[in-house]
Amino acid sequence: MNSTALGARMTKELDKISPGLRKVIDNIGWLMVDRVVRLGMGLFVGVWVARYLGPVQFGSLNFAIAFVALFGTVTTFGLEGLVVREVLHNAQHTHEILGTTLAIRSGGGLLAVGLSIATLRLIQPHDRQALLLVSILSLMLVFQAFDTIDSFFQSQVQSKITVWAKNSAFLVFAAVRVSLIYAKAPLWTFAASYAGEIALGAIGLVIGYRLSGGRIFAWRSSKTRAIYLLKQSWPVIFTGMAIMIFMRLDMVMLKMMKGDYAVGLYSAATRISEVWYFIPMGIVSSVSPAIMRVKDDPELFYSRLRKLFSLMTMTACVIGSIVALASHAIVRILYSTSYSGAAPVLAVHVWASVFVFLGVAQSPWDLSKNLLTLSLYRTIAGAIINVAMNLYLIPRYSAMGAAIATVAAYAVSAVFANAFSAKTRPIFFMQMRSFIPTKFWGITG
Repeated sequence: MNSTALGARMTKELDKISPGLRKVIDNIGWLMVDRVVRLGMGLFVGVWVARYLGPVQFGSLNFAIAFVALFGTVTTFGLEGLVVREVLHNAQHTHEILGTTLAIRSGGGLLAVGLSIATLRLIQPHDRQALLLVSILSLMLVFQAFDTIDSFFQSQVQSKITVWAKNSAFLVFAAVRVSLIYAKAPLWTFAASYAGEIALGAIGLVIGYRLSGGRIFAWRSSKTRAIYLLKQSWPVIFTGMAIMIFMRLDMVMLKMMKGDYAVGLYSAATRISEVWYFIPMGIVSSVSPAIMRVKDDPELFYSRLRKLFSLMTMTACVIGSIVALASHAIVRILYSTSYSGAAPVLAVHVWASVFVFLGVAQSPWDLSKNLLTLSLYRTIAGAIINVAMNLYLIPRYSAMGAAIATVAAYAVSAVFANAFSAKTRPIFFMQMRSFIPTKFWGITG
């Protein structure tokens, strides 16, 4: 086949792609650009910061970040996915939905700031450095209320605007952190740079929304709408809290049981293993509208879910295998020999990605079938297992114990708990079958 004929055939095939699918592919592309930029620049600067601070100070910083993140659910109120769904199904009430969500999240952010500082003073009353870092980083929780705009862009499959806003802020403050390293700045300034990044990103979202034709001053809040949203979101609130326990409580427990050095090693490992979590989130946020729109067509609905699960499992297993086998080389090259204890932790922790990917892929099902309460129960069960195993394993195996507990907790909450309910058992079987190689193309077709 000559080049002209091949080109004509490719053009013909591309013409078959529906406008909706083109939009989804474009949206996934922008989300991938966002994460690739953060993966490249973020990992480079993050490793540089880790080398500069050393395991102990790096552990102190990551403890503060993890501690503040535990209160992030109070800011979101579990509204992200619900806002996307409500805007899709009730477009005529978009301004009221967005305005009410912003009001709820702003109040939650202020509440979270007070709770995080008060809780730390209660459990670590003499740790002045931790109190300073948490006080600075907690300001992020207020500015995160403007992620309401991001939820709107997700509903319109226009994530490129969010990418521009947040990546601009990220790149600016990546440069700031490099400058801080050259200036030999103290630890608290790095905490301030993370808070500043979130603030600048919020400003960028507001500007992007205005340039796209929206007017944030046209939003309005409604008490009735607020009550409705909170009634719908309460399972997601507790689910989010349980997820934060999965992802961040281990660092808090490591700090209290083993100190900042253990947190530093664990943080170095999880920075590498968790960096891949953008993949399922980027894909699912883009294909969720296409899946939820066919919820009344069971054959097509389940077909798209099966393909999504297969894609997630294959991707996670490939990543896990490569990272686990190369863990010692990765840690040595990136962090230096002072972090060598992080290598075995990384080789174990990276396998949590298999269950994280499958859990994220289940979210369209939970939203479409209104099974958020069951999602809450699964996540709480996993959180309880995580805490219990951390209490037993961390005193004995330090950071490695925390890694084992995390993998086990994700496995239970994201996959195996589905087997215990008749409503989610079909999902469990789909997840199990996803380990058998199959085709996964055409999720949105």
